[in-house]
Amino acid sequence: MAGEKHAEAWLGRLRTRDVPVGVIGLGYVGLPLAVAFADAGFPVVGIDTDRDKVGRISRGHREVDDIDAAQWQRVLAAGRLRASTSYEPVRDVGVVVICVPTPLRKTREPDLTCVLQAVAEIAPRLREGSLVVLESTAYPGATEELICRQLEQRGWTVGRDVFVAFSPERVDPGNREFGIANTPKVVGGATPRCRQLAAALYETITRRVVGVSSLRAAEMVKLLENTYRAVNIGLANEMACICHRLGVDVWEVIEAAATKPFGFAPFYPGPGLGGHCIPVDPLYLSWRMRALRYEARFIGVADAVNRSMPQYCIGRIIELLNDAGRPVRGSRLLLLGMAYKRDTSDVRESAAIDVAAGLLRLGAVLEYADPHVPRCVVGSRRLEAVEPDADRLAKADLVVVLVDHAAFDRSAIARHARRVFDTRNLLRGIEGDHIERL
Repeated sequence: MAGEKHAEAWLGRLRTRDVPVGVIGLGYVGLPLAVAFADAGFPVVGIDTDRDKVGRISRGHREVDDIDAAQWQRVLAAGRLRASTSYEPVRDVGVVVICVPTPLRKTREPDLTCVLQAVAEIAPRLREGSLVVLESTAYPGATEELICRQLEQRGWTVGRDVFVAFSPERVDPGNREFGIANTPKVVGGATPRCRQLAAALYETITRRVVGVSSLRAAEMVKLLENTYRAVNIGLANEMACICHRLGVDVWEVIEAAATKPFGFAPFYPGPGLGGHCIPVDPLYLSWRMRALRYEARFIGVADAVNRSMPQYCIGRIIELLNDAGRPVRGSRLLLLGMAYKRDTSDVRESAAIDVAAGLLRLGAVLEYADPHVPRCVVGSRRLEAVEPDADRLAKADLVVVLVDHAAFDRSAIARHARRVFDTRNLLRGIEGDHIERL
């Protein structure tokens, strides 16, 4: 009965937006989510251990490009969002959403340290009747093991005293078409009531909520989504290598295959995977399955192919320079793009940085241009972005397209560069003997 009483009271407060929301982690996932809840009328506190970031947000700086500027201004004007480095505000909230990083260790095993630390801080401050949602990517079973058990050890009964759910983040940095409001939200609960409360929460900020039967099912949804992408990108990357050996244009092949109205979905090759999700999430699943004595073979093969692509691109660059009678050492290279994908400033796990680091080790003289990444660290060196003007394009021994940012002037690149290696098909439709495609 206590659980029913808590749930009904919670749902009633939800309708009037009288439920303070706490969001743990104010990065690419957490900050847009906090803004969405605040814009929907909830009082929101965002908690992050990065004092500089919290200071900038508190001064009104929009840290994440994907947050709509008008929405950000509405939230600031309404005063419904505040940022803190302290976990003490958790004592006053009814909802806690955990959006902290879950990277891989150097051993390529899951690192859930940030989740464990967040739960350790939340648990002693949690109020009876509160809802805790994990959005950070985790292996199947992680929400139960890391959150439910911690709360139960403190004497709570999950589903009665407190409620726990998993709802995988589906953020696509730089995507102007799909965001929080129009991307369906998957929700799984520790109990049916937990799922109901989490679904009711997310229905306030998104048009469609998809409920699944359990925490593990929800965790698997995210892993399947990104494993699907990783495996298919791995296939496209291997096809690029095969087509090069056969003297065939892989981009032409993919575009022609994509005309089939059924049975084929196009994926495209590149210099390697990047971002926090696609290179990482499938390895959470394969790690978990190894513990159950099962080898996730597709994941392993795709991971090997995708991780090989930066070095494969370096090899192609060496060949192009050799054809021009130049060694890598001392050659002037202009790299176009340092982010991990088009039209974003996100450099996490960026394959472009891996390519740049390998070329620096070989003694190349590097410059890079990226309208979204004004500076970055490559190996032990800090680099500043330059303008890809006609002079720089012409002086480079080789221009390497690593990211197909919309801001890059395709015609200028084709016109002024002496030689181009295009790993993203940015110059599609432009012909010339000086243009080499992946």
